[in-house]
Amino acid sequence: MGTLLISKLREEYPDRIMMTFSVIPSPACRIPLWSPYNTTLSVHQLVENSDESMCIDNEALYDICFRTLKLTTPTFGDLNHLVAAVMSGVTCCLRFPGQLNSDLRKLAVNLVPFPRLHFFMMGFAPLTSRGSQQYAACPSRS
Repeated sequence: MGTLLISKLREEYPDRIMMTFSVIPSPACRIPLWSPYNTTLSVHQLVENSDESMCIDNEALYDICFRTLKLTTPTFGDLNHLVAAVMSGVTCCLRFPGQLNSDLRKLAVNLVPFPRLHFFMMGFAPLTSRGSQQYAACPSRS
């Protein structure tokens, strides 16, 4: 379904830069039987229709939760927190003013050596779990 949407968007808007975030399954994690097939079949569509593909390794997410964050049973909320932090860091240059990588086209020019080599692995620091962060309420004036 996702690759069909990407191919239809590419047909409608061929001149737009498309960035995707893909979670790659791992045999070490409990995954459905069809996940490796879905991944294998979707890589071709990502090569053809995406300009920048950010790959997120599912096993690495679990390893970060177990080893670095010391969580005994990570939930999907914990994994989503890590993915959201990484996605926020990658797209930070698009949301805030700056000179370097201020749009997707400049990001692609700086990172993609050849058009078909546009798969990236992301890194992020510092790593914090959801429960370890302190929040302060900011009162709003009406």
